Amino acid sequence: MALGKSSLVVSLPKAWVKSNNLNRGDILALEVQRDLSLVIHPALKPRDTARFITVEVDEDEHIDAIFRTVIGCYLNGYSDIELHSNRIFSVAQQTAIRNVVKSLYMRIISSNASSVVLQTLMNESMADIFSGIDRMHMITLSMCNDVVRAMKEWDHELARSVISLEEDVDQFMFFLLRLIRSAAIDPSLATKLGVDMLDCLDLQTLVDLIERVADNVYKVADSVIQLEGYKDAIPAALWGTLLQTTESSFKAYENAIEVFKSSSVEECGLIIDQQYELSKLARSITPFPEIKVSEPFFYPLFVIRDSVLMIGDYAADIAEVTIDKAFKPEK
Repeated sequence: MALGKSSLVVSLPKAWVKSNNLNRGDILALEVQRDLSLVIHPALKPRDTARFITVEVDEDEHIDAIFRTVIGCYLNGYSDIELHSNRIFSVAQQTAIRNVVKSLYMRIISSNASSVVLQTLMNESMADIFSGIDRMHMITLSMCNDVVRAMKEWDHELARSVISLEEDVDQFMFFLLRLIRSAAIDPSLATKLGVDMLDCLDLQTLVDLIERVADNVYKVADSVIQLEGYKDAIPAALWGTLLQTTESSFKAYENAIEVFKSSSVEECGLIIDQQYELSKLARSITPFPEIKVSEPFFYPLFVIRDSVLMIGDYAADIAEVTIDKAFKPEK
């Protein structure tokens, strides 16, 4: 509708205005889509009302089910989660609730024998997806570097310190997945974060792959600890090849993240092709020569080999996500 000679006015449905709690003077954002259509949404404002959910917990509810329930509520944007038991929480259930809180950006704000209220500590409007991913990656990369050093020096205490860092990676993963999911359903938040729906898909995949890398580094560190006392029993040539495979796999992961950040499609092929070289190295020590399956150190060596090969696969997956992202249609 025209207003004067040089202005146009957009008329908004009253029901839509009411459902978005809009008042005179509030700012709206207009976003141009790829098909040149316009999306109108309220400008991002700090949330002044909490999203609250109450979940009933059976007296015999398994602790894994409680863990998954809390994470599901957290990832779907609830700021306050009340867990309520029809009787009282068992000691195991109470421990599980406290453990899941440690894995998330949450705190317990009230509790009694049959009820616990959890509250998130994060504010999506103040967060940054990309800096969060970078910090998650740096922790994972430090785990990689420390595991390699632990393998070279047979430093089992260093391997134990790597294991403790895996919880930090998980915490970042849950934080970032919550943020990405919130951006996918809230256009104003997505605009604030500088992402669109396709970005959300790519970033969610990236976060998941980084977490899987950290999980496998954890397995390598745990296996190194299990090998304590068997240094002289493991053939030096086999250990050397295993170490070389580990270093190559970790380097592929590091390069894949750098390529993702730079959107360099040309280098993606090199990372994907490196999978063949990693497999070739692994085959050179498969089956493990001069080692019987009955030996107590056989299984940890097997886990190290398979874990580093998986990390190489994840590096290739990150490179493929980079290719997909590079050819995303322009708006």
